Amino acid sequence: MVADQLSEVFDLVEVRGLLTGGIAMRGPWVSRAAIDAPLKFFAMVYGRARLTIDGVDGPIELGPGEVAVLNNRSWLEIEGGSGDGPRREVVPEADFSSAGLTGADRGTDDVLIGGRVDLNTAGRALLLQALPPLGHIRASTTAASDLRGVLDRLFDEVTGNRMGSAFAIRQYGQLLLLEVLRAFVDQAELPPGWLRVLADERLRPALRLMHAEPGRPWGLEELARAATMSRTSFAERFRTVSGMPPLTYLNRWRMLLAQRALRDGDVRVGSLAAELGYASESAFSTAFKREVGESPLRYRHRVRTALADRSSRAGGA
Repeated sequence: MVADQLSEVFDLVEVRGLLTGGIAMRGPWVSRAAIDAPLKFFAMVYGRARLTIDGVDGPIELGPGEVAVLNNRSWLEIEGGSGDGPRREVVPEADFSSAGLTGADRGTDDVLIGGRVDLNTAGRALLLQALPPLGHIRASTTAASDLRGVLDRLFDEVTGNRMGSAFAIRQYGQLLLLEVLRAFVDQAELPPGWLRVLADERLRPALRLMHAEPGRPWGLEELARAATMSRTSFAERFRTVSGMPPLTYLNRWRMLLAQRALRDGDVRVGSLAAELGYASESAFSTAFKREVGESPLRYRHRVRTALADRSSRAGGA
């Protein structure tokens, strides 16, 4: 199933949807800001707003239950509300238990929440390549009903001030990101990349083989046969959809698996090389350095040191 493969990729690249702010406004308002993260999203819970960003022709209108995903943009302006007088300039609340959101009125206020997507290095390469500069998830799409449900439950947690709400808000941030990507795949012609290839029904049988047994020496003939296509047609379709040849995709998938194993476990490099289908430790190390930019042992030391430093800072805060 494509959903299983998407979950697998999410785990490998450590995708985390984090809610970072929100506003609830009545009357004319505007919010302007520099964008401080490669991947941001904004969800219109209730009301309407107009979003303008750099590098995209014209604003987009966000209605109730709609989401905008911003990929490598540098600034934004969002405005909403109606009535006389100048627009009030607002800054999104950073605390989701704040009175600004807790007192929101579903019937009259514009309610907007924003977040960022945290990714490891591999995740940034995969996800940023797979999305356009601006993705607009419209409420009319089939998958948007599930997205609407997550937004409603998230709003209830934000405004309900119940026990465990901080934990629930973090989990709904993750679910919100998943539903956004599902809805986006459902409605859009995606650029070449891993989201598009995971959603391609013709290629799915071949992907399933590569994901299930990444260490097997898959050949183009076997993969094409699984997809019930000729070798030439399979290779051409795979390159068009994913942006790379099938065996390059397989090698990159192996490297993602290797990074997780080195980061999270104590497996020996030679054992990992054999598990992923490399003839020798040196062949694996060469492939890893070419893809990641450093040797397996140096990668393991660097990421574990960074994780330890982060844990230490969190513990001392």
